[in-house]
Amino acid sequence: MTDLNQQLDAPVFVALTAKGRDLAERLSADWPGSELHGLAGRAEPVEVSFSSVAEHLRELFGAGRTVVGLCAAGVLIRTLAPLLGDKLSEPAVVAMAEDGSAVVPLLGGHRGANEIARALAERLSIDAAVTTAGDRRFSVALDAPPMGWRLGNPEHYKAFVASALAGESIRLEGSADWISGSDLPLSDNGSLTIRITEKDIAGSEQELVFHPQVLTLGVGCERNAEPEELLGLVQRTLAEQGLAAGAVGAVVSIDVKADEPAVHAVAEALEVPARFFAAEILEAETPRLATPSDLVFREVGCHGVSEGAALAAAGSTGQLVQPKVKSARATCAVARSAGLVDPAGLGRARGSLAVVGLGPGNAEWRAPEVETVVRRASDLVGYGLYLDLLGPLAKDKIRHDYALGEEEARVRAALELAAEGRDVALICSGDPGIYAMAALVYELLDRADNPAWLRVEQKVVPGISALQAAAARIGAPLGHDFCAISLSDLLTPWEAIERRLKAAAEGDFVVAFYNPVSKRRTTQLARAVEILSAHRPADTPVVLGRNLGRSGETLSVLDLSELTPDKVDMLTVVLVGASTTRRIDRADGAAWVYTPRGYAKKMVPLKASGDAA
Repeated sequence: MTDLNQQLDAPVFVALTAKGRDLAERLSADWPGSELHGLAGRAEPVEVSFSSVAEHLRELFGAGRTVVGLCAAGVLIRTLAPLLGDKLSEPAVVAMAEDGSAVVPLLGGHRGANEIARALAERLSIDAAVTTAGDRRFSVALDAPPMGWRLGNPEHYKAFVASALAGESIRLEGSADWISGSDLPLSDNGSLTIRITEKDIAGSEQELVFHPQVLTLGVGCERNAEPEELLGLVQRTLAEQGLAAGAVGAVVSIDVKADEPAVHAVAEALEVPARFFAAEILEAETPRLATPSDLVFREVGCHGVSEGAALAAAGSTGQLVQPKVKSARATCAVARSAGLVDPAGLGRARGSLAVVGLGPGNAEWRAPEVETVVRRASDLVGYGLYLDLLGPLAKDKIRHDYALGEEEARVRAALELAAEGRDVALICSGDPGIYAMAALVYELLDRADNPAWLRVEQKVVPGISALQAAAARIGAPLGHDFCAISLSDLLTPWEAIERRLKAAAEGDFVVAFYNPVSKRRTTQLARAVEILSAHRPADTPVVLGRNLGRSGETLSVLDLSELTPDKVDMLTVVLVGASTTRRIDRADGAAWVYTPRGYAKKMVPLKASGDAA
């Protein structure tokens, strides 16, 4: 398949029939990062199945996913029409005949749909039914230039293309292979102009201005400098040199600034990546610096941050076009590269670590943020079983599998990978902040074993915990005050656990037991039952939930007096009710369990029908 798919969002292939699924499977196999979704009962097996076509398509579209529908175009049109609003932000949608005879970009033509359609058509040896007038006539989308290029005056695009479609010719000022190799009506005497420049030129309805991203912007600042100060310095510097912000390909600095908000604010404002270099890389640029500083060297280990970073990013043939300029707390410099800037090949990104909770493992109980974060991740770290639970989300990701008991090793690996500039997802079951990896992440950060770890972007993505899952399955046993206690004494002395058990018993809390037993540890649960039994009735309801949300799920209710270690294992969460917890027997032999919060005291008794009004 064409290399275009390396520059485009990986699509979701959505099949409604077995025939469409077969074609989608073949096409998705050639597209890294793509997914295959199919209608349950008609287009399986697939990575993700769904029962409602309309609901699933709208969910994908609302999440900004690129969709290739193996179905009639009308299905996609009627389903998505109510959601249409801003064409500049809506994802690409492509319709494809299930026999591969036609492919039509329906939405987001200049957000990737046209290119995706052409790539698929090439694979199928057919023509893509691209209907965008400029694309169709000139085989190029001037309002969606290739990577490394920016259109400086998009507000003039429609009028310019209308004139070209009406027969006016175009004079090309500058060099751009993607334009000179197109079917645009180019002429040395054209009445319209396309200008290629890194200069800040306004353009007009008769002149489109394209900026090749050949500039590298080096920045430095004091710790916690105001973002407005650095951004203002950058904007003034570019304006004074007549340089276009659109010609900047990357914002670069020294690695100790990887977590500096001001640097990232500038990158975000310019809509380019931020990249960072080690001090020794910047020090190698010293012979080319215009304003080397011994003071800077003593502070950070190189003779110049902004100039050194700009030159390091521009490459050995790059040149400094604006030496360092300063404000009260910030500096910047600009270099020009001999070719387009490729940010992916510069230094390293800041890196990120997301500690992700999958919940019990059922995809339906997975928070939407989990999917967003995992799709963004380059690397997945975790216990192998948890990574397997991700299913198709783990496809095309770099996996780092660890065994049970290797908790610190997997957290250290995740932090190291993130510090290298990777986007890492550390996968946990349940909620990562409840007896899981989040606490260990911050414990290691607190130790500061590696200063680079502290510069990594951090976030915790919550999941449904085992106690929530068990409670939801059985009713509302956590309806009043409750606590959670781990009975594992591997990391916590039993004396401390026993103190907490006695406090929970005396306080009449509903108690959720995590890690209730193991092959080598069975006496703790028995002791916990003994402590609780001294403060609540023998028939207090106890809920046992095992493998919740996964294959082999079981749920049972018994009395506290019946709770013995042989009835549970490490995959079981135990909820022991308070003295007020109630059990409601159901007609099917099962039960509901709930803990009243006291609303009965607030209820107004209904009057008998014969009472006076």
